[in-house]
Amino acid sequence: MKKIISLLIILCLCFNNVVLASVETKFPDYSYEFLGEDKWENYNRKMFNFNQKLNKYAIRPLHTIWSSIMPEYGMDRINGITNNIEYPIRLISSLIQKDFQTSKNETIRFFTNTILGLGGMFDPAKHIFKIEQSKENMEQALAKCHVKSGPYFVAPVFSFTSLRGLFGKALDTALNPSSYIGSPILAMVKAGLMVNRTSYMQPLLQMVESTYADPYEITKKAFGIDNYIKQANKDRVDVISNLHVETKDAKLANEVKTPSKKLVSEKSSPNEKQEKLVQVEVSSELVTPNLLYGGANLDELASPDYSAEEFKPEADIKLHGYNPQNPVVDSMRTALFSLPGVDDSIWNELSIWNRSFGKRIKTSHISLFEGRDDYKFRYLLQKDTDAPLVIIFPSIGENVMASHSVSFAKLFYDAGYSVVIQGSHFQWEFVKSMPKDYHPGLPAKDANVLRVITGKIITQLQAKYGCEFKEKIFIGTSFGALTSLFIASAESRDNTLGDTKYISICPPCDLIYAMKQVDKYSQEWDKSSADFKEKVAETAAKVVKLYQSKDDIDVEINNLPFSEEEGKMITGFIMHQKLSDLIYTIEGGLSEQNKDLYTKINNMGYQDYAQKYLVHGNSGVDDLSYEASLVSISEYLKNNDNYKIYHSLNDYLTSPNQIKKLKQTAGDKLVLVDNGAHLGFMYRKEFIEDLKNSIAKN
Repeated sequence: MKKIISLLIILCLCFNNVVLASVETKFPDYSYEFLGEDKWENYNRKMFNFNQKLNKYAIRPLHTIWSSIMPEYGMDRINGITNNIEYPIRLISSLIQKDFQTSKNETIRFFTNTILGLGGMFDPAKHIFKIEQSKENMEQALAKCHVKSGPYFVAPVFSFTSLRGLFGKALDTALNPSSYIGSPILAMVKAGLMVNRTSYMQPLLQMVESTYADPYEITKKAFGIDNYIKQANKDRVDVISNLHVETKDAKLANEVKTPSKKLVSEKSSPNEKQEKLVQVEVSSELVTPNLLYGGANLDELASPDYSAEEFKPEADIKLHGYNPQNPVVDSMRTALFSLPGVDDSIWNELSIWNRSFGKRIKTSHISLFEGRDDYKFRYLLQKDTDAPLVIIFPSIGENVMASHSVSFAKLFYDAGYSVVIQGSHFQWEFVKSMPKDYHPGLPAKDANVLRVITGKIITQLQAKYGCEFKEKIFIGTSFGALTSLFIASAESRDNTLGDTKYISICPPCDLIYAMKQVDKYSQEWDKSSADFKEKVAETAAKVVKLYQSKDDIDVEINNLPFSEEEGKMITGFIMHQKLSDLIYTIEGGLSEQNKDLYTKINNMGYQDYAQKYLVHGNSGVDDLSYEASLVSISEYLKNNDNYKIYHSLNDYLTSPNQIKKLKQTAGDKLVLVDNGAHLGFMYRKEFIEDLKNSIAKN
C-alpha cells in the first residue's frame, strides 16, 4: 500500500505544471475548460466502455437484488450510518484546509447523530439544529495543498477520476474506520454498506446511458464541473431560503383576510366596502418580453408593422401569485411540472417491487428501416383496451423517458385514456431509426414521417391487445407542439389516423425565429471572461444543490435562485447538448477520420445546423421561415376546431407580433396565459385544471 501511495504522489506532482491552452469555439467546450486535454482518451474510452458493461451485467443486478430486499426507507437509514462512520474523513480534510468552522460542525453532527440519531440512522443535526453535512474528502485537502489534479483518468470499476482523485480515494480509505474491520461477519457488513451506498448511483448511470449519444463525453463534462465545485467549496450555496416570496396580489389578499377596523365598521358605506374589495381583484403581475429582460421582441421593436400601443394582449388564464422574474428563468419553472403519484413507492427505483406509475409504463419497439435501430416508444393501456388514446410528443431533444411525458401520461391515464409516449424526432435516437440521410427539423416533412410511425404503433397495439382506439388525442410541448399541429394539418387533408384531436403547448410560431433566439441566449454571455469557470461552477452548484434539496422543500416555489445570466447559461448548456447529441449521431460519432468532431460541434448552433443539413442549393436559413412556421398551415388553423393551443404572453421563443397574428388566426382556440414564458406555467394548478377540463369535454 505504501508503494502505491508513493507512486500516486509522484504521478500527481508530475502534472503540477499542466497549462490549459485556449480553444476558440463558438460554444464552450466544458470538458476542456475544466479538465484540459484528454491525453489518454483512447484508453479512457475503452475503460469507460468496460466499466459500463461491468456495471450492466454484474454490479446493477446486485444492486437490483439488494433494492428488492431492502425498502427505500431502510436503505436511507443504512446510508445514514455509512455517512456517520466516515466522519474522520471530513474532519481531517477540513482541518488540513484550515476550515475550522466545518470541522466544528462535523464534530457536532457526529456526536448528535451518533447519540440522538441512533448511530446515524437519522439526522437530527440537520432537522433540529439545521447543520448540513459537508462534502469534504481528502482530494479536496490535496487540492488545498496545491497538488494538481493531473489528466482525466478512467480507472477500472472506480470510473471517472484523476490521478489526484485516486490518491485522495486511497487516503479516504485509510481514514475510514470500516476499512479496519477484520472478522468475516463484519467484513460482510462492510460489503453490505458498500452495496447500499453505490446503489444510489444506478438511476443516474441509467439516465446517462439512455439520454446521451456519447455517455463518455457528458460524463467527463459533469465530472470536471463537479470536481471544480467541490474543490472551491461552492457546494455550500444556499438555494432554499428564497424559493418563495410574497407577491403583490398575495399581500392584497392578506389585507382582505385581516381587514382594517374601518372596513368592518358599521359606519363604512356599502360603496366604500365594495371599493375596498374591488382593489384586490387583480391578476398576477404581467411581464411581457421587453428590452429590460432581453426578451423576444428585440428584433421587432424597430419593424414598421409593430406597435406596442396597438398590441394589448389579454390573458385567458391568470396565474395568481406567480412572481415573474424574467422570461428565461420563468421558463425553467417547467422543471416543477410533476403530478402526485408518478414516482410514489416504498421501494427504490431499482427494485422489482417498485410499482409506481412511471414504472408501470411499458417499453416496446417497431422496426422502420432495415439495418437501422428499432423505433422505441412507451405505452400503458387501460383495462378497457378500447378506451381513447393519447399520443404524447415531448419538447426538442427529449427521449421516451422524459419526466414531462410521464406526468402528462399520469394526467390522461387518470382521466381514462390509454397512453403512448414517443420521443422527440429532433433527437439522436430518432435519427438512428431513420435512413442515414434523414435530417430532422422541417415540421411538414417530420410530420408526415411521424404520421406513418404513429399509425404503425397504433396498428401494432390494436393487433396485440385486440382493441380499437376510436378516439385519439395528440398532445405536444414546444417543438413537439409545433409538429403536432403540422400533423393535424396533414390529417385534415388526408385522414389516416381516424378521429383525432390536438393539444399544442407553446409551439414556436416561427421555428427559424426560435432557433435564432436559442442561439442568441446560448452565446450572449462572455465565455472568454476571466471568471468564466467561476460563473459556470456557481451556477451548476445551485442546480445540483436544488436537486439534492428537493425532499426538504416545503414551500410553494415562486422564485428560482438564478439570475438572468445564470438562466441563459443553463438554458444554453441544455439546448446545445441536445444539438450536440444529434450532430454526433448524424456524423457517425468519433472515428479516426473524424477526430475533430467536437470542435465542429462546438462551432455549430441551431442556425448552423439548419444551414448545413436542411438548406439546399444557394438558399439561406431565412428561406425556410415560411415552411417552418404556423403561417404555412394558417388555413387549417382558421377552418378547423379539433385543436387547442396554450401559449404564454411572454414566451421568449415567440414574438408579441407572432402571438397577435396567431390569435387573429386561431381565435378562441388559442388560450393565452399571463406568465410563464416558454412552458414555465405547466406546473401551475390553473393550467392543469384547464387542461383537465379540456380532456373531460373530449
